[in-house]
Amino acid sequence: MTDTSTTEAPRGAEVADTAAEHESNATRRRLPSWLVGGRGPARYAVIAVWAAMTLLYAALLPETFANAGTFATIFGSQQALVFLAAGLLCTIIVGEFVDMSLASNFGLSATLVAVLTVTHGWNVWVAALIAIAASTFVGVVNGWLVVKVGVNTIVVTLGMGTFLTGIALWAANLTTVAGLPIAFSKIALFKVFGLPLSFYLGLLLMLGFFYILEFTPLGRNMRFVGANREVSRLAGVPVTRIRFLAFVSGGAIAGVGGVLTAAASGGYDPAVSHSYLLPMFAATFLGTAILQPGRFNPLGTWIAVYFLATGVLGLQLLGGTTWVSSVFYGGVLVIAVTISTVLHRRSR
Repeated sequence: MTDTSTTEAPRGAEVADTAAEHESNATRRRLPSWLVGGRGPARYAVIAVWAAMTLLYAALLPETFANAGTFATIFGSQQALVFLAAGLLCTIIVGEFVDMSLASNFGLSATLVAVLTVTHGWNVWVAALIAIAASTFVGVVNGWLVVKVGVNTIVVTLGMGTFLTGIALWAANLTTVAGLPIAFSKIALFKVFGLPLSFYLGLLLMLGFFYILEFTPLGRNMRFVGANREVSRLAGVPVTRIRFLAFVSGGAIAGVGGVLTAAASGGYDPAVSHSYLLPMFAATFLGTAILQPGRFNPLGTWIAVYFLATGVLGLQLLGGTTWVSSVFYGGVLVIAVTISTVLHRRSR
């Protein structure tokens, strides 16, 4: 007669170990990739460079850079870029890599709130709502043309961006429109722990975006659509709806960012809208090398925004003129796209 007690125990242990392994793998899948290991220190390389660059500037410029005012300038002046990058992430994550109209849409919103309030005497809060609604509508039109009609994304967004810049310049009569109520500026400039409220709004936006992408079915579907539309469609994912809403969300976020920027500066010059385009792409692509290598991600993009701001400000304090920002942003964009391509190829 065979004694099964010695054989059943190991089998039970193997089953328990297998179940524990499956549970561990499931837990790892639920958590963000940057919390469960992966590419090791590579995900923090840009952060390390940021720290080293900060220390270098502080050593070279102890009186002008190494003070609280400089860091308040860095963290308190980039909210426009944070909102623009978040708007770009909406479309880029679902596979629409080039939305060239976001900066102009942002400028349209900022121009509208200033023109309607200062030039035409509207209530500033009503003007702000109209401006956000107009930018959202632009997102609707972009989404309809690209997703529903099937027009090329570059053609639609490049043409729309040029059109919106022209509309904003016409509305502002080719001048800077200033004179928004001081009370309105508090939605952007009210200080909390030494930083303006708009900084925390931008951080909250990116944290909310991060949560949606990592912990909700919508976020997983957005990633799925960006990876392969046809497979997503066959799997029952509403591909058309997700792509369309990505354009709408990007337009709405750009509109809110434009209103906050106008509030912070008391007005707006539509001629400067195009200057945000290159930094927006540079920060978004550089973000793929931070925290989640090879993937567009909100927190990495948020860090990239302030990495770029630190680099540009330090070079300007060292004596660089206005060309420094173009050289720095352009160089970082080329490097960031290269890193993104390499990391994406490795992840495959």
